[in-house]
Amino acid sequence: MKKMNRKIYMAAGYNTISMGTGRKEFNPKKERPGLEQYISEAGKGTLAQVGGARNIDESVIGNFMASRFNKQGHLAGFIPMIDEGLNFKPSIRVEAACASGGMALITGIKSVLAGADAVLALGVEVQNTMKAIYVADVLAGAGWFQKRKDGHAYFFPGQFSDRAGAYFEKYGREKTRKALARWYHNAIENARLCPTAQEFHNTTPDPGAASLKMEPNGKSFVDNLNLLDCSKVSDGASAIAILSEEGLAKCGIAKKDAVEVIGFATSERDITKNPTDLTVMETIKDAAHKALANAGITINDLATIETHDCFTIAGILAVEALGFAKPGEGADFVYAGNTARNGKIPMNTTGGLVGWGHPTGGTGVHQAVTIWEQLTGKTGDAQIDIPSEKPYGMTINMGGDDVSVVAIVYRKN
Repeated sequence: MKKMNRKIYMAAGYNTISMGTGRKEFNPKKERPGLEQYISEAGKGTLAQVGGARNIDESVIGNFMASRFNKQGHLAGFIPMIDEGLNFKPSIRVEAACASGGMALITGIKSVLAGADAVLALGVEVQNTMKAIYVADVLAGAGWFQKRKDGHAYFFPGQFSDRAGAYFEKYGREKTRKALARWYHNAIENARLCPTAQEFHNTTPDPGAASLKMEPNGKSFVDNLNLLDCSKVSDGASAIAILSEEGLAKCGIAKKDAVEVIGFATSERDITKNPTDLTVMETIKDAAHKALANAGITINDLATIETHDCFTIAGILAVEALGFAKPGEGADFVYAGNTARNGKIPMNTTGGLVGWGHPTGGTGVHQAVTIWEQLTGKTGDAQIDIPSEKPYGMTINMGGDDVSVVAIVYRKN
């Protein structure tokens, strides 16, 4: 993608609560909302801001594993359930593992480029239907399942533990552990400012110190990461409208209340092969820099980034993939506070996957909602300063172990 043939905007974002352990309302022994409730809440939340279903031309829903978590496929058929005005309008479901939400955004963008004026994009996952060890088995489907029998019981924590171990060996364990703890601290600090975040109720006095104190233990979990280094099992949904200029007018949305999409890219790595280097996120690097090039800006123009920190080590590796730090220096960059909400490049300002939560199919859309909120000043207590000379934000949504990546660049109007 070199140049878009029409302007693309996003507006009217909505997040449900990211539900799971950590929320006061969560009780695993009691019945909880299902797919239908989350899809309906998020969809209605966006429709209420665009003048209703009559203004939507088509819809796209991102989801990873409802067929296993909820024994439910055919999710596109749930879109008309949101509002009878969506009956008989086009709807499609897309999947790209944990990047399913981002792929829903890309699908919606392409629909607008092809002629639609208003697309409802929604991402959803309900995962707390199983115990964590069984969730790990389902999520292993985001990797090559042929490797499952040889992998760790907690498959993806094991994969990223291996990345952390390689980083420890190459660049130093002590400084890296401190940086992982700082990433966790930032995540909790930001989540406490966002009422829909899974860690909103977290009252740990010093989250970073708590994480650093919790030594990884391969006998009970994985070798190089502790439980606080991992995003939690989450239920939730997010929605946003993708619009042309005509769509903005039709929905009665002023440009100041929308963000413009000025660049995007997707990138795919061979799922059957191991990463070339465990200390490098090569697919994130490829997609992010393509998106920035398409937007005509550099990383130094960005005011904030939402990156896919399914594990704290993924945050450090993303910092290096983006080019904010040289290989081996991402840990130092993070530990120095550069990615904190008042740092050089604030990342994951409502908590990211570690703090806000990771309802897998919904994460990419949640990232877009956060960037829309930040660039339009709608983030409430979680709002950061957006300098006038840096009116840009970016989302990076990853599926699997750096296999599928969606990167999108946004500009404040």
